[in-house]
Order: sequence, then C-alpha cells, then structure tokens
Amino acid sequence: MARKKQSGGRKVEGWKAKSWFKVYAPEFLGKQFIGEIVSSDTANLPGRVLSVSLGELIQDYSKQNVKISFKINDVAGDAAYTQFHGHEMTKDFIRAMVKRRASRIDSTITIQPLGSVRELQVTITAFTINHARLSQIHEIRAMMVKVVQDYAKEADFETFVSAMVKGELSKKMLEACKPIFPIRKIEVIKSESVSSAAERAAALVR
Repeated sequence: MARKKQSGGRKVEGWKAKSWFKVYAPEFLGKQFIGEIVSSDTANLPGRVLSVSLGELIQDYSKQNVKISFKINDVAGDAAYTQFHGHEMTKDFIRAMVKRRASRIDSTITIQPLGSVRELQVTITAFTINHARLSQIHEIRAMMVKVVQDYAKEADFETFVSAMVKGELSKKMLEACKPIFPIRKIEVIKSESVSSAAERAAALVR
C-alpha cells in the first residue's frame, strides 16, 4: 500500500513540474491560437508538430476537409510560435471526388517559392468528368505542373501556401486545364515542407 501511494505522489509532482504553452499559427494565417501543449522544458518544444482543421482556423467551414500542420519553431514565455509544416485533404473528401467512368490524374513535384530557403513537396490531383485518353492525361498533368511551377516563381512562401490551402491555386490550374478536357475539380491534396538543398548543405557543414 505504501509503495502505491508513493508512486501516485511522484506522478503528481511530475505534472506539477510541467507547464502549458499556448500555440499560435504563423502570422500570414492571422497568428490564430491553435491549441495548447504541455512540456516540462521549453527546449523540448521546437520541432513538435500540431494539426488543426483549416475550417476552424480561418472560420470557413467549407474548408473542414483540409487538415493543416504546424511545426513549433520559437518559444517566448508561455507562447509557442509555429511555421507551416504541411497540409492534407481528408480521405473521405478524396474518395467522394472519384467517380466511375472518369479519370483521376496525380502528380507530385517539389517547388521552391520565390525567395524561400524552404521547399514544398506538393501533390496535385485532377478529377475529370469523363474518362480521358492517355494523351489528354499527359497534357493535363503537364499543364497542372506548369501552373504550380510558374506561380512558385512569382509568389513568396507565405503567399504560395495561402493560395494553396485556400483553393486559389486550384482555381488557376482549373482555368488552365479546362480547354484541354472537361474537369470537375483540381486540388492540391497534400503538401509537406522539406529541407532545401542549401539547408541540407548547411547542416552538413555544422
């Protein structure tokens, strides 16, 4: 009995040693409060990842199908600040987009927005109205990639990510691809922030 009581006491002391930190989204997404995280040491917070619905974050519930992830990169007092880490559309939403006698066209590319040291790996998907021929699929895929790459050359990291997760980039791709073949929807279904070649080289030097 004494041992059990002593163990419980240690647990309480352990929790007392921990503190709660408020976590905020990056400034380009309004620095919104996204949740709380507990830690006994602020040194353990950088690098931790939190996910939240984009719909809740920007108060637009048509975006509930988008899950967005943030990585903590700075701590000040009881506040933890983040950078964009990636996003993903829910599997239910993607399944609903796939129709019989239609084509799904995917492409995954890595881009580096204007002036950014970070790269983004993005997966773009087109859902056609009818079944497309192989030549049309190749043409649609090439056009989607071109639109994304061209936009990355003129948009900084924050502008690119904002357009990507809010659907503005999808509209640009749809407008460019519609003359090729009837398309129901184009989405950036997934993205992830990855280290650039420059960042990898700097890490090796360190």
